[in-house]
Order: sequence, then C-alpha cells, then structure tokens
Amino acid sequence: MIPGNIPMKIAICDDHRIVIEGLERLLADAEGLAMAGSALNGEDMLELLERITADVVLLDLNMPGMEGAEVMQHIKQRWPATKVIILTMEDGPAMMRHLMDHGADGYVLKTSGREELITALHAVHAGRPYFSPEITESLKAPGRGPKAGKLDILSKREIDVLAALAEGLSNKEIGQRLFISPRTVDTHRTNIMKKLAVHNVAALVRIAFAAGLVR
Repeated sequence: MIPGNIPMKIAICDDHRIVIEGLERLLADAEGLAMAGSALNGEDMLELLERITADVVLLDLNMPGMEGAEVMQHIKQRWPATKVIILTMEDGPAMMRHLMDHGADGYVLKTSGREELITALHAVHAGRPYFSPEITESLKAPGRGPKAGKLDILSKREIDVLAALAEGLSNKEIGQRLFISPRTVDTHRTNIMKKLAVHNVAALVRIAFAAGLVR
C-alpha cells in the first residue's frame, strides 16, 4: 500500500479489449492498486482523464487514430503529475529514446510478467523511471543525444547523483549512499537537469547510460 493507505489509481489504454481485461484481472488483487478506468483509444483516454484521477496510465504505443506517443504528450501537458508507462511489444532503442525524451516514466514490454509490471507501477509512482531489463541494454548504446563529454559541466557530486538516479534509487536511498539529505539530492537533480537542458528523469537516465555511468 502506498503512503497514507490510499491505493494507487491505474488507468489503462489499449485498442484491444482482451488486453485491457487481462491487465485488470492481472492487477485485481495487487495490494495498493485500484483500477480507475480504461479506454480503447487515445481520444477516449483523454476524455476519461477529464472525469477521473489517475496516478499512473498504462498506455499502448501502437493504436489507430492518436498513437500512444501523442497521447502521452497530451497527458504530460494537461496532467503533469500523472505518470505514464508505455506498454508495448516495440523494443527498438530509437523509439524508446524518443519516448523517454518526451516524458515517458516507464517502458515495459508486453512479454513481461505480473511481478515486473507491479514493480514498474510502484517505481514510477515513487518518481523513479522503470524500463524492462530486456531493453535496458539498448540504453547503453550511443545515440543521438548528449555525449559523455557534456558531463564535464557537472560536478563530481552531481555525476554521483546522476549515476544513482540511473540505477533507479530514490532520493532517500541516494542520500544514504552519498551521506546527504534527500532535499539536497533533489536540489542536485534540479541543477543537473538545468545544466543538461533536459526536463525529466527518464532523459537523465538515458544520458547516464550513454555516458557509461551505469553498467
């Protein structure tokens, strides 16, 4: 159960009803989770979010009409506190990097099991990005994003914080590792994002992997 014994509200968007029903059954008895609603396309999901509150949206990538990437951008613009996990069969690194740079909080393959999905939900709700292990390796390959040399503008402590963020550690866990307060960790994270000109933790994670900070 999440803090305050308030269940995490989950919304699902997939153009296959059988997938939605399967996910609902999969998560029905998971502690601390509650279904907030579902939609069969992006337009209906945006309308649904006007009426309900969702902490995390499980979002299919390939749908007719408005595709998942566009839906995600609308969600991030209108409900910035809502986390988005892309749930897809697409494991291409280029697409994943694009989605991360545009605000995806998690990226989970549809081949993943129940426990991994629950782990991903709790991670992104706590502010930590989550990516399926099968695709994490692709983040280490050099992409079109910032090169390792750009990290020269970061201090040693900021690099330590960046590496820890890429490992999926919380502010509290990073603080314990580096012997600083969670508030100081948050300040470092804000400064890192300003220096690297990125706007979300997922983009920081991609930079950390590309720079070889995490192996």
